[in-house]
Amino acid sequence: MTVNDEIKEFIKKDVLKRFLKYVKMDTSSNEDEKNQPSSEGQRKLGQLLVKELKEIGCDNAELDKYSYLYANIHASRGVSSIPITFCAHLDTSPSENGKNVKPEIHKNYNGKNIFFKDDKELVLSPEECPELLKFKSRDIITASGTTLLGADDKAGVAEIMTALACFMKFEELIHPELRIVFTPDEEIGRGTEEINLKKLGKIGYTVDGDQMGVIEDECFNAYLVTISFYGLNVHPGYAKNKMINACRISARFVSKIPEYETPEHTEQREGFYHVLEIGGNENKAVVKILLRDFDEANNIQRIDYLKQLIELFKNQYRGLKTEMKVKNQYKNMKEILKEYPEIVDRVEKAVRMSGIDVIKKSIRGGTDGAKLSEKGVPTPNIFAGGMMFHSKKEWIPLIAMQKAVETIINLCFLWTGIN
Repeated sequence: MTVNDEIKEFIKKDVLKRFLKYVKMDTSSNEDEKNQPSSEGQRKLGQLLVKELKEIGCDNAELDKYSYLYANIHASRGVSSIPITFCAHLDTSPSENGKNVKPEIHKNYNGKNIFFKDDKELVLSPEECPELLKFKSRDIITASGTTLLGADDKAGVAEIMTALACFMKFEELIHPELRIVFTPDEEIGRGTEEINLKKLGKIGYTVDGDQMGVIEDECFNAYLVTISFYGLNVHPGYAKNKMINACRISARFVSKIPEYETPEHTEQREGFYHVLEIGGNENKAVVKILLRDFDEANNIQRIDYLKQLIELFKNQYRGLKTEMKVKNQYKNMKEILKEYPEIVDRVEKAVRMSGIDVIKKSIRGGTDGAKLSEKGVPTPNIFAGGMMFHSKKEWIPLIAMQKAVETIINLCFLWTGIN
């Protein structure tokens, strides 16, 4: 099966139109909000997508009370292979402003610095992001300089939607039964908390990766450690040998975390401690630390080190009380996916069928796919095409979105079992 020129032209126009529409909707997730979804914008995007799915002929699309969007497309006639899920997330990172996103298309990128309309001092250069040069003479999309773009993961949403539109419009594109899910609050680690596994296929693919051609079947093993320090406040004029300043002690504690094991000093397969939050006062201070590594044993060693450090501080500051909570956030999906090599093999073949090179990577982070794999739905990650996610310099080439749609179409064909 080949994606012909007519289909390619449809993909180019459709995926761009959808992407530009979706990124203008503010769907930043909010970690301080306990309800799901954590922001109303995610629900509004979900409602729009339900409407669009029905317009292309998918009548069973539904948005549940948690803002999970589910949709089914029946298999092509004569196809009886297992149902497959494609997944992307509705929210964007709260790390950068996602309100009033104004996407800018830089036509026929010339290989030089890209400047931003609303921040003249902001520059995206090939020196800091050499991947740009792979897309010389291609159209590049950025935001205007005061917000993130939202390609993470509205590119993935747009690509799945365009693939579905293709299946409904072009009957020659055969596919198995498809069970789509768009999730809320992935960026704050809640993307699968209320997911209905009964509505998903036997296997899945998240469309949430970065540069064109990337396939990721391994991610970090992830923990969140929360340490509370309980001190004793005394008037500072009379505090000698009496005050136990929890705030100051917590800061000293953080200073004992090895600097060479922090995100600023690690790359590739190196793990780290990441101090996410520190705050409080003399009576109570709280430190939140993310632990990340591809090998769980290394994270266990980091947890043990923190426990030992706590004991040292309790001996040094008599009367100090502490509480340490450890939460496993997600596991390395490689441990599950290695048992299902055909899931990754077929997506590699689908990428090559799309005319681009395969780039195998391990995610220095996580996706909904990690949790889905852990829950029994093996789910590697496919590129969505964007780069420099979560920043004002976020960018995506239009060709990457086109190739992501082609990859989804080719992958579906491969799962039909038809030669």
